[in-house]
Amino acid sequence: MIEKEIRRLVKRESAILLAHNYQPPEIQDIADLTGDSLELSIKASETDARIIIFCGVHFMAETASIVSPEKTVLLPRLDVGCPMADMITPEDLEARRLKFPGVPVVTYVNSSAAVKALSTICCTSANVLSVVNSIPSNRIFMTPDRNLALYAASKSEKQIEFWNGFCPIHDNLTREEVLKAKESHPDALFMAHPECRPEVLALADAVLSTSGMLKFARESDNDAFIVGTEVGLLHPLRKENPGKDFYPASKKMVCPDMKRIKLIDILRALERKEHQVRVPESIRTKAISAVEQMMAIQG
Repeated sequence: MIEKEIRRLVKRESAILLAHNYQPPEIQDIADLTGDSLELSIKASETDARIIIFCGVHFMAETASIVSPEKTVLLPRLDVGCPMADMITPEDLEARRLKFPGVPVVTYVNSSAAVKALSTICCTSANVLSVVNSIPSNRIFMTPDRNLALYAASKSEKQIEFWNGFCPIHDNLTREEVLKAKESHPDALFMAHPECRPEVLALADAVLSTSGMLKFARESDNDAFIVGTEVGLLHPLRKENPGKDFYPASKKMVCPDMKRIKLIDILRALERKEHQVRVPESIRTKAISAVEQMMAIQG
């Protein structure tokens, strides 16, 4: 059985298997840890594991390499990218910085290591408001997600300019689809990810990261929820809350990259130690500074 062989190799190789909340159920179920990308990288860095095998997309494996340079980071496949992260290059950001000298750059962790390295500070979808409000400057540039920036701007007095990037999965969710889901499930609370458009967030009972959604559903007295994020999150939501109902805001919210990794890819990566992701030290030291700035705010 492939699951047992993977677990055997994980133990033999002193590895830790990480799975993002959007990964397929069969991968989440055999992982040592599941969660948001930065959360997983930080937790893995605190373990004695020699190898991190990250079931997610490329920037997530890079982040693991940034915070755990002494560990070997494996990505089960190399063709798992993030369209939003690819929407800005280091050259793009450098040009913007030259145009607006002195303006702090807040970069969403859903970005490449090279872009993080040119940033003042990083943020996650969970802590974006804390990060933005902690910056002394009244003027801020955010990248790469315009929807996350617009959400932050709606909750802050800061002047926020932004790069015009977006997550195709979240950005494609429409107000009409949400209203239809609400009509079908009138007793359900609508949880929306801040990568969604402003008109979608305006309909939300709660705007939350994926880990935030898990916590909200766990602690809520409500029995039904409409989930406004990638459909992979439905699995842990249902697993943690067997007595509650969860409905996708739209069944089309499927990320092809997040669904590309298969069990056989994990097995091969462990057997062959292939698809290593290592961030060059010249980039890593600058990128970790932006991450550590964020972590200092979180305490």
